[in-house]
Amino acid sequence: MKPMDNQRGIGIAEAPIPLWSPAVMSEPVSIQSGVLPEHRGAAARLYWQAFGQKLSFVMGPDRRALAYLDRVMRSDHVITATSVHGTLLAIAGFRTASSGFTAGGMGDLVAVYGPIGARWRAILLWLLSSDADARQMLVDGIVVVEPMRNCGLGSAMIDALCREARERGYDEIRLDVANVNPRARALYERSGFAAVGIDRIGPLAPLFRYSSSTRMVRKLA
Repeated sequence: MKPMDNQRGIGIAEAPIPLWSPAVMSEPVSIQSGVLPEHRGAAARLYWQAFGQKLSFVMGPDRRALAYLDRVMRSDHVITATSVHGTLLAIAGFRTASSGFTAGGMGDLVAVYGPIGARWRAILLWLLSSDADARQMLVDGIVVVEPMRNCGLGSAMIDALCREARERGYDEIRLDVANVNPRARALYERSGFAAVGIDRIGPLAPLFRYSSSTRMVRKLA
């Protein structure tokens, strides 16, 4: 069982709560693989601010969700963007056949939520999960801080993910975007992704606050 490998409907998002200085908007941005140890807390907050609304029922309360994310985040499955001052500006997690950015296990859930809380959370997260395969690298959320919206950073993070996928030998990169996020879908379409199917979550919709997600693929050849 993979409690939080990659959840359907988690695409690009923009965090509303400032974790940065507005002065960075005019500064150069550095995009690199991995997340620095000093940025783990900020990365967890950024991810949770963006996707917490969808995951709050199963991963909340906030303090436990942040503790879980900080515990399980894998630095070898994420790309980050930082300012010249070292401020975290964006994260782009991904999943491969071997692991993922938020790939925790049952032991991690038990450590944060206890045995009973871990059991039902693991079941719900498993029902929502989406596995990678040998041909496709999966996107596990792209999050851009508010002052860097509409300046091309989201597109730059997508390009960085595509480069990472090519270097890892993948033919395609795939993401799942929720039906409540048309802005993200429009960005992905402009970035070369095409819709290939729809997944409906049925009775889970009230819990996760969306009803379906569109699978989108970009070929890398």
